[in-house]
Amino acid sequence: MPVAPGQTIAYGKLSMTGSMKATSKFGNDLRASHPVSMKTPLTDSPVLNVLLSTSPPSTADPKVKLVKGNVECNTCHDPHVQIKDPIVQDFLVRDASNGALCLSCHDPNRVIDGSVNYLGGWAVSAHAKATNTTANQPYVGGYGTVAGNACTNCHMPHNASARARLLRGTDEQACLACHNGGSNVSPVAPNVFVEFAKTGHPFATGTNVHDRAEDAVLNNNRHATCVDCHNPHGSMPVTSFGAPPAIRASQTSVTGISVTDGLTVLTPAVNQYENCLRCHGSSAGKVADTKFGYLPVWAASAGDPLNIIPQFSASAISSHPVTHNRSSALPQPSLRAQMLNLDGTTPGRSMGDRILCTDCRNSDDNREFGGDGANGPHGSKYLHLLERHYEFSQAPAPGQLISNLFPSPDLTVNGPYALCAKCHDLGQILANSSFSEHARHINDGFSCSTCHTAHGMGGQAGSISGERLVNFDANVVASNSGAPITYSRATNSCTLTCHNHPHGTVPNSATRLRGAK
Repeated sequence: MPVAPGQTIAYGKLSMTGSMKATSKFGNDLRASHPVSMKTPLTDSPVLNVLLSTSPPSTADPKVKLVKGNVECNTCHDPHVQIKDPIVQDFLVRDASNGALCLSCHDPNRVIDGSVNYLGGWAVSAHAKATNTTANQPYVGGYGTVAGNACTNCHMPHNASARARLLRGTDEQACLACHNGGSNVSPVAPNVFVEFAKTGHPFATGTNVHDRAEDAVLNNNRHATCVDCHNPHGSMPVTSFGAPPAIRASQTSVTGISVTDGLTVLTPAVNQYENCLRCHGSSAGKVADTKFGYLPVWAASAGDPLNIIPQFSASAISSHPVTHNRSSALPQPSLRAQMLNLDGTTPGRSMGDRILCTDCRNSDDNREFGGDGANGPHGSKYLHLLERHYEFSQAPAPGQLISNLFPSPDLTVNGPYALCAKCHDLGQILANSSFSEHARHINDGFSCSTCHTAHGMGGQAGSISGERLVNFDANVVASNSGAPITYSRATNSCTLTCHNHPHGTVPNSATRLRGAK
């Protein structure tokens, strides 16, 4: 800067008003400030703007001028007039409220060479429309509302805490200023971070950092930053809950992966599960994080047990209807017409032909089913990010006594079957409407997970027919005298050892015990 603030060469000192805000000082590292003397046309494809729209390059607003085709300090600042923006008196070239200065270059409507404009949904997004007032503690811009601050809610033109994309902090820190239940905005924004404080999705760490330019399939770099599941430039408030599998308004313009091959990038995702497949599909390096609790090992399983694509596939022998409509020809007498709300009694959303990932993986106090918390799998007091209580039967070794039986169980929303009871009438289960030994097993305290897989039959076994999601947890059941573990729906019978008791046919014996314990 050739002239220091408050000094001129010809006229000496001049009085000035205002102050240099701490958030606007350059510091010693200009990499944390908006770049100047940028080479144009721009070649950084994620930054789509109108600088490419004309030759020579120009902006969308004649007040915002380029200098020899470049962005310089006086593209945004007029050193001679302080109050062209009467609210933020930072010598701006125009009123910058509602992001107008930024949008002069960063155009939500422009698409270059068919590439995706991540600002495409900005005009109708929550951050562009929200009238919530802000206390600016912490500082999120000088205007009075979220909509007025617009871009500066999350970005800082100078001295940004996180240099990448001039964010006010890491992805989570930028969101934390408003979505932590504090008093920075009024009315209070949904408190998402109270959910993460439970057993939450794993944030990025020093070994799995997030970057906006990373591949959509998160190979060996699994994390769940806010922007992996939400596009802050397109996200809209959820004011109604549409039918599955369509993505919810809060995930508008987010990236997804095709269920067809687990690799094809979908921008934007159309269905909710497509966004989940960024991590829970074909991506490499998946691990079963012990903080989420016990994980069954299925007797019939595909090569990658953490890849949910084959588990939900339409070609699976049976599966919950997430990626395809319910297609079983078998009667389903326990299936409710409406899901139950969190209280376990009030009817909620109609069942329909599909369900969402978030019908099971959801905040335990989510708004969709009658709570007052954030929707979605941010975190839950129950393991595996489950919305409600669900127990997994466990044994010290396959076939041995199960260590966590729930005899004569509590069948309310507080009991071990609460999650299944959201969609399935336990009265019908106990009446043995679909299997003659359901009541016996439940009253003795066995969990559904002993005999049923939650997602679907991701693999096949010649000895397990697989209808009605019947699989077996190989950590809990074992072979019966060396015979293969089997299940036949046609004969309503199985061959295995569970809880120290042999079931079914053994070698050199014609005896078959149906459902015996």
